[in-house]
Amino acid sequence: MTSLFSNKQRLTFTILGALLVFFVVWPILRTVTSSSPAILWETLLEAEVRGSILLTFSSSAIATGAALFFGVPLAYVLARSTFPGKRLVEGLIDLPIVIPHSAAGIALLMVFGRRTLLGKAFGLVGLKFVSAAPGIVVAMLFVSLPFLVDSAREGFEAVDPRLERVARTLGASSWGSFWRVSFPLAWRNILSGIIMMWARGLSEFGAVVILAYHPMVAPVLLYERFETYGLKYARPVATLIILICLGTFILLRMVNERGKE
Repeated sequence: MTSLFSNKQRLTFTILGALLVFFVVWPILRTVTSSSPAILWETLLEAEVRGSILLTFSSSAIATGAALFFGVPLAYVLARSTFPGKRLVEGLIDLPIVIPHSAAGIALLMVFGRRTLLGKAFGLVGLKFVSAAPGIVVAMLFVSLPFLVDSAREGFEAVDPRLERVARTLGASSWGSFWRVSFPLAWRNILSGIIMMWARGLSEFGAVVILAYHPMVAPVLLYERFETYGLKYARPVATLIILICLGTFILLRMVNERGKE
């Protein structure tokens, strides 16, 4: 590998890249170092803070599990099949990325609201979405599912279809060839999609705050404290959220990298 400073072009690119890294790191570093460990510990002991963080992590995990169950089959179909409207389906799956998340929250409210047809139907079995945990899961699922579906599709596209056909000629069923050949070979991409989707769900605010303001997930709690009490009381919560998310994300990335070895 060549040195970062081997020529003027590489030196220029290194400087430009370093400025971008600095742009990302400096605000995070300023926030993390703004509160003392004692204040952070005191904030973490608050039941409201702990509950919001646990709710955020669990809701994002449930949304990711739902996307894994429904999204991996869809990704496989998109990777292996050609059909009219395929490009349209792929575009629709990516649509939540470009839609403003507040608009996504309004759209979800139009479907899962208390007075909507679907909302009333779920209400008959005691399931509600407005101002309830299921609404948080639905919001996180909607805005972050493209990460998992797209990553899984790329993984299946990288698997040679001839390997599946060989498995079939050796007596494996279509299900068997999927679970024994395609899925294991695409697993790295699927795992990357799981990590990215779950991490994206942790930070969701716009859609959640419209569909399910209460119970409060961590981003909503942070917003409420900032609006109600100001920067001084919001800062420790922001620091805790950044540290926990950063630590968890680094751990998951390490697991992903180890899986590639």
